[in-house]
Amino acid sequence: MARVLVIDDDEGVRHFIVRALERAGYEVREASDGTEGVGLHVVLSADVVVTDLLMDGMEGLETIRALRRVTPGLPVLAISGGGRADAEEVLEVARHLGAARTLRKPFRVQELLDAVQELITDR
Repeated sequence: MARVLVIDDDEGVRHFIVRALERAGYEVREASDGTEGVGLHVVLSADVVVTDLLMDGMEGLETIRALRRVTPGLPVLAISGGGRADAEEVLEVARHLGAARTLRKPFRVQELLDAVQELITDR
């Protein structure tokens, strides 16, 4: 069973993603910010990480950099709805930093599941 780590400071969004992934059969852990997420990954050794980009504390772009230092080939799915910045611009920066896939919020459950499955298959 693949292990997925979900990092998002929005509790509602995080729980939505966690429930969808658990229903699809994934082992899921969650973190409310990048610092907690990177620490969990060090212990958990996730197969895939889903991270929001605009968060309090360690934001998502720095989280991707930190995860890539710990596990260079780790597949990361970056998600963002914008807010303080244009979502497409932030998602493009995430791709340049090593995010294997990106999704703009709001997204459908099937889009999330397809992206995670693709990252696991390509690993």
